[in-house]
Amino acid sequence: MSTVNNSESECAACGKQGGENLKARTACKLVKYCSKTCQKAHPPKHKKECKKRAAKLFDEALFKQPPPREDCPICFLQLPTVAGYQSCCGKNLCEGCLYEIARETDICPFCRMPAADSDEEEISMCKKRMEAGDASAFYRLGTAYLNGGFGLQQDPKKALELLLQAAELGSTQAHFNIACIYHSDRYIDRYSGTFTEKDPEKGLYHSQRAAMGGCERSRYNLGVFEEERGNMDLAMKHWMIAAASGLEISLKNIRMGFMCGDVTKAEYEKALRAYQNHLNEVKSDQRDRAALISSGVRGTMQTGY
Repeated sequence: MSTVNNSESECAACGKQGGENLKARTACKLVKYCSKTCQKAHPPKHKKECKKRAAKLFDEALFKQPPPREDCPICFLQLPTVAGYQSCCGKNLCEGCLYEIARETDICPFCRMPAADSDEEEISMCKKRMEAGDASAFYRLGTAYLNGGFGLQQDPKKALELLLQAAELGSTQAHFNIACIYHSDRYIDRYSGTFTEKDPEKGLYHSQRAAMGGCERSRYNLGVFEEERGNMDLAMKHWMIAAASGLEISLKNIRMGFMCGDVTKAEYEKALRAYQNHLNEVKSDQRDRAALISSGVRGTMQTGY
């Protein structure tokens, strides 16, 4: 028998009329309470239904196509996953604009401020942006500590601290890198276990948060995770979303799924159209020229750091 009180104006525990003063249960949004006492007393009766409803709500959020990324403030085309962060003004610029404008000058293409002359100045500029609550600044300095950038000594513990702050401030890319860290053995032996141990549960959490924020690489990794567990239907759902965000390797996996009978012809055609539409939306001659220059630098592995 259902434990849910269908009246939106009554406390689910005591039945007291509360109107706008009632607060909904965060997990399931199905019931409301008039006080903390009722909120603590009722859950044991409602636990099973709450858990089922919460799982449904989470799946709806997880498999929802994320909103498009912000536009580059110069060319007004949608930004790629990894953009060029400007620590002077806190803007993220696309590679095409950075290449076309910054190749002939050392000033920021957006705010026209001079670029940092040294690692020390770059770090100082990042810290000023951090004081303003800039998630991208926390992420930039966090990855510098992770990899030893800007002349800093590698400090994975400090890096994780900064990346977690960036994630709390809304950085999707920070969630992705944190997930990679928790899934990796990279720093355990080298740092004698003082940094972190593998934690697949935390890694999955941050992968999901990154995917819901629009990180197609995390979405791809979630698809691989489900594939390894034998959940091909869930894997394909993740790859469909990643393909619509322009990730070619996900489209290739969908094509293989079509050849193996895991994906229908209509589904494959839909993924192919979505993939091509995304490429057309973000394409420009500037970005094509910049991509030619950087193509020899970037690898094809879907990892962070």
